[in-house]
Amino acid sequence: MLKNSLLSTWLLAGPAMLLLASAAPSACTTDTDKGDKPAAAQTAAAPPDSVSVPKDYFLFPIKPGKPNLLAASMGELRPNHFHGGLDIKTDGVVGLPVYASADGYISRLKQSSFGYGNVLYITHPNGLVTVYGHLNQFKGPVAQELLKRQYEKQTYELELFFKPGEFEVKRGDVVALSGNTGGSAGPHLHWEVRDAKDTQLNPLQWGGFAEIQDHIPPTAVMTAVEPLSINSRVQGRFEKRLFAPTGTITAGFAVADTIPVSGTVGLLLQGFDRFDNAWNKNGIQRVEVRVNGEPHYTHAINGVGFPDETRQVNHHTDYEYMMTTRRTMEKLWVDEGNTLPIYQTGPSKGRLRTEPGKVYTIEMRLSDSYGNSTPLRMVLRGVASEYWQTRSAAVRKPTLRYDVLRNILRVTADDTARQAPNLTLLRGNRQLQLKPSYTDQSRTVYLYDLRAGLPDSMRFPGIRLAQRFDRVAAIPAQTEQLFSNQYLNIAFGPNTLFDTLYLQTSYKNGLWTVQNPRTPLLAPIRVTLKPEVPVADKRRSAVYLIRGNGRIYQGAKWEDEAVSFSTKILGQYRILADTTAPSARLVSKGYGGLVFKVGDDLSGLASYRLEINGQFKRLRFEHKNATLFTEREDTLGPPLRGTARLHITDQAGNEKTLTFQL
Repeated sequence: MLKNSLLSTWLLAGPAMLLLASAAPSACTTDTDKGDKPAAAQTAAAPPDSVSVPKDYFLFPIKPGKPNLLAASMGELRPNHFHGGLDIKTDGVVGLPVYASADGYISRLKQSSFGYGNVLYITHPNGLVTVYGHLNQFKGPVAQELLKRQYEKQTYELELFFKPGEFEVKRGDVVALSGNTGGSAGPHLHWEVRDAKDTQLNPLQWGGFAEIQDHIPPTAVMTAVEPLSINSRVQGRFEKRLFAPTGTITAGFAVADTIPVSGTVGLLLQGFDRFDNAWNKNGIQRVEVRVNGEPHYTHAINGVGFPDETRQVNHHTDYEYMMTTRRTMEKLWVDEGNTLPIYQTGPSKGRLRTEPGKVYTIEMRLSDSYGNSTPLRMVLRGVASEYWQTRSAAVRKPTLRYDVLRNILRVTADDTARQAPNLTLLRGNRQLQLKPSYTDQSRTVYLYDLRAGLPDSMRFPGIRLAQRFDRVAAIPAQTEQLFSNQYLNIAFGPNTLFDTLYLQTSYKNGLWTVQNPRTPLLAPIRVTLKPEVPVADKRRSAVYLIRGNGRIYQGAKWEDEAVSFSTKILGQYRILADTTAPSARLVSKGYGGLVFKVGDDLSGLASYRLEINGQFKRLRFEHKNATLFTEREDTLGPPLRGTARLHITDQAGNEKTLTFQL
């Protein structure tokens, strides 16, 4: 079992801690506000040095010189990554010419059914690299080189790297045809500009393109204020409070009412931008916050390191809120563990420390890459954090529930008493009395700083049994840790966590639970499951993530009776056996080639191979529509005549062979 030093310093031992004064109460724990006071030297990371590029250096890669539209802009907030470039619309079709944006040489290309699909990289003399993704076909001599290598390796999925002088291109050369390959949800060209360190740069930061017009300022949809310490409140409550602003993009937006706050709070924002003549919503490139006219916080998404930094989008945004509501809000402060270089702040890192009696006039300015901007204004008023209560006759029976917000345990009791009682936290034979923080419609809230130690359970008057606290360990960020119990082991690496994780695990009837999907990971954890009953067919058995009726293959490495796998997704897992062979059927054959429909009921397709008269024939796989097919451009493979055999294997090792005549 992982040893948590905080557990051994449980701050409940002294008898004086058990008898708290009955005056207007506040939380009885470590003073979190002290930890919020930064040293003078603390600042957010400086933004990356801007790369100097002449305005017309890059040619627009699709229909250059003609009006065009973007499906997505640089830095849009996606689950698990910032969007790394521009998605350029291709009139809803595949096959448009893709032009080299500047002189250079093809330094890399890859064919895959996932991610960027068919993707091409061109390195330019100034050290920048342009990336062209979701392509349908490569063009020119490099396409023939790829085909030759695929037959040498006898595989379609292949990545190649080239040196200067091998495949040089000129600005305006057709290097590919646009497509819809990989993870694309529709025909378009994904186009990026990167530096030599693989930082994804905003291609619009050097003056934009005449092909893309934008005269529309961003729109503010929602803002929020969140308490960031145990003594903080928003409208008297320890919870994020949302506010829908009113206004227009021409006049600006505003929150009408003054918002009372206490202690240290953070601001959040939801909004979008649009380009001219386009209906789709795009991301906001820059947000600036001023407090009482003074600069407080700025972020500008002009450069994000790939792949190390892009997953930090899960910390830049409110990940739990996004996973719960499917709405994305940006934190307008730099949270602990966030190392992105896109911020400019003072020592507070964007946190706003309020004082009773003071008024804070907030202006958030939302801007796009073309310089259009919109203000969002709101006013906060500092007030003292005091106990208050309102009662409701609807409460009939005491109930207890809790959640963990950052380092704070928040317990909510639906209570029938006229005067809110204390809550008792238990650990072994020790106990701590928590006084209520406030009572809202007979729901009393109690707050406790978990950094003082994890309780075993909690007891509340009127409820006969103590309620167990299900967080079993505190796992600090930036350290290697091993947690172990009778059902599983979890190995945390130094880069796994954004912040301290209060770990929740359980096991019942072959279902292991590790936290929940609302908790993001920066890097994978290594999990080892220990089944109660030996698994009969280990060769076909693996771990699957369970999401409703969905089962997502995670992998399996068996050692004796335990199975290990790596994952970046927390949640519920089962060990399942896949004993069914994958399916395949020939749906088309003729002058256009062969088309197969393939599938697998559990683990998913792992490999495929087509032979004609015993000779390898290249097949292309598109996972989105579960098809394998030949291509007319394949001039090296055997002709489509004679005896053909398609052999496919799933990730559990089940095989199927389809034999037919051509």
